[in-house]
Amino acid sequence: MIALIQRVSRAKVTVADEVTGAIDKGLLVLLGVERQDDMAAMEKLATKVMNYRVFSDDNGKMNLNLTQVGGQLLVVSQFTLAADTSRGLRPSFSGGASPAQAEELYEAFVAFCRSKGVTTETGRFAADMQVELLNDGPVTFNLSV
Repeated sequence: MIALIQRVSRAKVTVADEVTGAIDKGLLVLLGVERQDDMAAMEKLATKVMNYRVFSDDNGKMNLNLTQVGGQLLVVSQFTLAADTSRGLRPSFSGGASPAQAEELYEAFVAFCRSKGVTTETGRFAADMQVELLNDGPVTFNLSV
């Protein structure tokens, strides 16, 4: 399971001219699910995302996590993160989870974050989405478990 996280001042997802999710200060999470992923991997990654220290403290150091700054999450499914790009000029998606498995773990990720009290907005699974963000920093990290 892979999460590309971006610290944002604001972000939103639009599907067919409808905003499906929007946040202010927080993290945009682009979430990719791989074939070997399970609920244990999902919980481990979600916990890592919520506790990863990417927000600045009073001294300007990245020492604070999402909950410490009262931040929000915008979680967007992105199967292309599971691509194998090691050979050739066309990505292979053979390592990606099936749509059913990916949707189940995506929904579980969102529910887990919400159960921990984090305001969590979403895109729409498997939809053609437009994502807008104001990256704060820019700060971007690739997390996996």
